[in-house]
Amino acid sequence: MTLTPSMRFSPSPLRAGLLAGLACAALGALQLPAQAQRVVPKLGTLCPLGYVDTLNGKCSTLGLMTYTVKPTNGQACPEGWMNVGGGYCRQK
Repeated sequence: MTLTPSMRFSPSPLRAGLLAGLACAALGALQLPAQAQRVVPKLGTLCPLGYVDTLNGKCSTLGLMTYTVKPTNGQACPEGWMNVGGGYCRQK
């Protein structure tokens, strides 16, 4: 069976819009590490200082505070940042 031009896949405008929306959502999920966060992924067994374990693999400030944190990735915290445990540095 050979495909004719009318039989080839062509995404509908709705499907194309859905794919574009999913791509934008995926890019939005890739947070810059130096943004203020109320919820961060739990990297180890403990949460960073000021965060509470929500028992779903995340740590949260429970909406009380917003900290700017970034993962340490096994390195020392850069100047102007302090180690708050749980594999994170927090901006001073």
